[in-house]
Formats: sequence, structure tokens, C-alpha cells
Amino acid sequence: MPSSEALRDLLDPDSTVLLTVECQRGVVGPGAALPQLAAAARESGALTQVARLVAAAHGSDVQVVHAIAERRPDGLGANRNARLFRAAERLPVQQLTGTEATRVAPPIEVAGRDLVVRRLHGLSPIQGTDLDALLRNLGCRTLIVTGVSANVAIPNTVFDAVNRGYTAVVPSDAVAGVPADYTPAMIRHTLALVATVTTTDEVLTALRRPDVRPA
Repeated sequence: MPSSEALRDLLDPDSTVLLTVECQRGVVGPGAALPQLAAAARESGALTQVARLVAAAHGSDVQVVHAIAERRPDGLGANRNARLFRAAERLPVQQLTGTEATRVAPPIEVAGRDLVVRRLHGLSPIQGTDLDALLRNLGCRTLIVTGVSANVAIPNTVFDAVNRGYTAVVPSDAVAGVPADYTPAMIRHTLALVATVTTTDEVLTALRRPDVRPA
């Protein structure tokens, strides 16, 4: 993990964006499509940690972006080229555009300044969406990646961010997947090779800028 000074330099509010990935009611909320994943996000405390990070970002002028996965009722534009996609079509809860399932889940609070990026296809909120262009227009150099799942969307997001030249920061306790022991193993053996792995508390400390008082 980086030193507190190095992390503070990395998380300059002017060039840092906090991204929540699929932290939506139909994924991590009560009655979610994938109960095991929802339980892991809540019982591990990951969802609470995401909410803490979002609240801190709102108070630190760090831009927040919420990445939402959804589909049209007719399925147009959605992938069917992997078992995951075909299984999702049969789930009792569908992430349909405009429904409660695609709203950001509590306890995460959405502020008026937050951006929401929605996708109808694929595994990553960056590939094939507006997110990369938005990040560049925001002057982003460092992307804090949080949410679910450690199995698919989170590693895809980190790889896509790094491939596009962003520095990825992953608070390890603000990410969840299934089974529970898979998440720390994946972070340690995969994401740590390409991202700065830290904790929620360390990010919160770095975002608390000391007051600058005139002499």
C-alpha cells in the first residue's frame, strides 16, 4: 500500500473521480437478482464502505459517477454471447431501464452533481459507454473503483481504466464478490499488479485536506 503522502498526492480532488459499479437495487439491494452477491456486498460491509466514500467525495469536491447495468424490456442491444448473459435473462429480477432495480441502492446517497452512466451491453462500464469521454472532460487522472462484482465487472473496469491511461485505486473493503474468499484473493493476485490497492479509511484520510490558513 502507498504511504499516506503518496496516496494524498494521487487523490488530488481536481483530478480524481470516484466510480461506483453496479451498486443498484436490483444487484445489491433487498430482493436483488443475485441474492448471494447482494448478501456478500452487505454482510462484508462493502456497500457501507462505498456509501462512506461517496459521502466523503461529496464533501471533498471529488466527482462521483455511478455506473448502472440495465437492459431494455425487449433485450435489444444486449449480449447473448456468454453463459452469464443468458443466465441473466432468466433471473426473476430484471435490470430494466427506468425501473426500481436500476436505481442506486441505499445507503449510498446520490447528489445532484453526480453523473450516472448506463450501459445496455458488455461487462464493463468503460468499454462502449460515455464514461471514458466524461472522465477526460472532467480532467480525471485517478479513478477510484468500488462496487460489484469482484468476479467480473470490477476487474474489467480496472483493466479498461489502466489500458486507457488512468491510475486505478481500489479500496479493497469497498469491493465484493462471491464466494467471499474469492475477493481478497483476486485483489491480491490480480488487481494489485495493475492498481493501487488501499482501504476505505486510508482513502478517507487522504481526502481530508488540511486547512490552509494565511500566515
